Amino acid sequence: MFKIFFMSFIIMFNVSANENLYQFEISSTSGKTLKLEQFKDKTLLLTNIATRCGYTDQLDEFEKLYQKYQKKGLMIIGIPSNDFAGQTPEGDKEVAKFCRLKYGVSFPLTTKVKVIGKDKHPLIKWMTKQAGGDEIKWNFEKFLFNKDGKLIQRFSSATRPLSDDMLKKIEKSLSL
Repeated sequence: MFKIFFMSFIIMFNVSANENLYQFEISSTSGKTLKLEQFKDKTLLLTNIATRCGYTDQLDEFEKLYQKYQKKGLMIIGIPSNDFAGQTPEGDKEVAKFCRLKYGVSFPLTTKVKVIGKDKHPLIKWMTKQAGGDEIKWNFEKFLFNKDGKLIQRFSSATRPLSDDMLKKIEKSLSL
């Protein structure tokens, strides 16, 4: 009995130890599945977004980052959520249209997902675990990963995408 328990524990440990950013998939607003493995060898910036938040104007800065660094290896993915004060009540297509028309967003957006609680998306669960386990506290928290899929840093909602700290971390990861 102990041997079975011990082997089960070892198998569970190995599975969780082998988890990585590139094993995850998430649906995009274009109807396609975004397989994160397609972004290997890129610096990846993921952020939970909202359409009616005081931080929504950060979408403009995200787009500027994307335009400046996309060809150098930066990928940004916006992950809409309605988990905070109902600040993204629109459907997926409406969110994408709003982001494109109001802020010129051209980087990929996912369908709305849960980012807090027991029903949060597995990618979000994994990302928050990599950053110490704390729940996402508000819209526009940012998770920056290096070209190997390792977390560089988690940034708060208040950290602007074009802040010196974020730019330095992105440029270092891109080897600029």
